[in-house]
Amino acid sequence: MAAICYPEVMREEEIPSRSWENRPRLSREHEARFFASIEEADRFFGDGASMRSAIQQILRLLDENSIPYAILGTTALNAYGFAPMTIDLDLLLNAEGSEAFKTIQPALTNHGVPTHIWLAGKYPGDGRPKPVAYPDPATAAVRGEKVALLPLSRLIELMLASGMTAPHRLKDLADVLEVIRTLKLPAGFADELHPYVQDKYRVLWQAAQIQRPE
Repeated sequence: MAAICYPEVMREEEIPSRSWENRPRLSREHEARFFASIEEADRFFGDGASMRSAIQQILRLLDENSIPYAILGTTALNAYGFAPMTIDLDLLLNAEGSEAFKTIQPALTNHGVPTHIWLAGKYPGDGRPKPVAYPDPATAAVRGEKVALLPLSRLIELMLASGMTAPHRLKDLADVLEVIRTLKLPAGFADELHPYVQDKYRVLWQAAQIQRPE
């Protein structure tokens, strides 16, 4: 299996455990898009099955062990209609879930999918305290039949906060610009975001309205 990157685990008292049941539902359309994008990545990068089977195995083990999680990054954005090609898997876990995931990791077969763990309570971008942090997936995720993601608004919040505070993460802002263009998000979508990132969203929204030269 490809290396799984873990950040430093926070103390358990910093992120209390919460129920993983009765999360808001991810639509069937979004879930179907998610798995269709994985199949497309397999056809482009691999042998047509490795990434999907690997991710399905990871998700199955997470559910069997009742570990709250949410998928982040471009893999998650695929579910909402923004479809950059990627073979990475970004998993959001809380501190308790991160420790539990380490115990099931030996059960994962060798699949070569780069997997990155992001911890609830940590801060995107420069890693310094700010009003936007990685949320606890136990309370923030939306769940489908086979996968759990963050809502689009939370994904965009994290990307904006990252790009705003880390010069080496400016691509996150460029990606938000492309998400706005591709999904035709309205200016009013800013109201669904944390106030910390609303002004940056509005700036990018204005930029997205400029027509590209032919």
